[in-house]
Amino acid sequence: MNILIVDDEKVIREGIKRTLENHFSDYRIFLASNPEEAVMRLRSDRIDIVLTDILMPGMSGLELMKLTADSYSHMKWVVISAHSEFAYAQEAVQLGAKNYLLKPIGKEIVIEMIEKLGEEITREQELSQEAELLKANRKYLREAVFQRWASGLDIGRIDVGPFMESHPRFHLIMVKMDSEKVVHLEHFIIENVLGELIGRYGTGFVTIHDNKSLLGLITLREGQSLASLLEDLRSHLIKYLRVPFQIMHTELIADVNAIPAEVHRMRQASSTQVYEHYASGGDQAIEVAQQYIRTHYHADLSLEKVASIVYLNPVYFSQLFKQKTGLGFKEYVIGLRMEQAKQLLLNPKLKLADVAERIGYQDIRHFSQLFRKKYGETPSEFRQKGEHAAQTE
Repeated sequence: MNILIVDDEKVIREGIKRTLENHFSDYRIFLASNPEEAVMRLRSDRIDIVLTDILMPGMSGLELMKLTADSYSHMKWVVISAHSEFAYAQEAVQLGAKNYLLKPIGKEIVIEMIEKLGEEITREQELSQEAELLKANRKYLREAVFQRWASGLDIGRIDVGPFMESHPRFHLIMVKMDSEKVVHLEHFIIENVLGELIGRYGTGFVTIHDNKSLLGLITLREGQSLASLLEDLRSHLIKYLRVPFQIMHTELIADVNAIPAEVHRMRQASSTQVYEHYASGGDQAIEVAQQYIRTHYHADLSLEKVASIVYLNPVYFSQLFKQKTGLGFKEYVIGLRMEQAKQLLLNPKLKLADVAERIGYQDIRHFSQLFRKKYGETPSEFRQKGEHAAQTE
């Protein structure tokens, strides 16, 4: 029996582990300090029981339950909550949790509960183990073959036809992420969300295409539309993902041999498509960036530096900045600096070199060129016109 304990409080997860190891010496106990670690463990080991805290940074225990419902339907869930979180515990039971534990957790209660769940799991395993193994092996074989085939790689003498018998006409959906870090949790989220929606709208499956993309195949049920599925997919990913993403799809495909070319086309299209990202508050990130630029316009303002201030990938930040402001990053910074220059030029005591330096330029000539390009006159001409206007008043 494999048990996973998910809790961001080390003292709690270690305490539960000690209790279980003392009474169930033949059980394997795994620990995770957050949902991402939990997902990695679920993928690497068959977990039978999960004890999870409800409120954790990044993703709640309830969200983790929802996302794993289809892929790990055999698992038994137990939620851990404080008294103030009791309403969440009730919701967890409605989602299928077998029980809930209130902090502080009593040893006897944990032991009794695990004993009962262990007996229940043993009975279920005896009934379904053989059928489940056959189903899982067929699923993994299909996905492995399809993944290589879709990527244009050699699959030897394997015929993809039998794998596609129930999908004579289908659509492909690709979800691609943009992240510099390893995205285990995000991969897991997309796989489960897309898989659940495919089951809701028709039949099909999801495969991992590469370390940043997943590929789904769906044969829609009569009366269902691809547009509705994509809308649902986008709204779910906006809610759960913490990285930028793209969604691409094909028209209806009737020839299995067209798959590699269609996947290649989607990959090419991704290079020109803007990434979506609302989960971390795209609008708020740009507002923070604009405030920082307004405060530090006189300093060295590289796109990379400002992107790091709001914790965004520079390429994505550049796309999002233009999408939200209507201006490129460089264009926005120059415009702000030139507006400040106009104000400073009205002060006759400041030399042109002083004005240039105060808005972030050491080279007067470069400053003058930018000013003239923006306003159609040099800084000196602008100043002279301002002085003449002041004299005639």
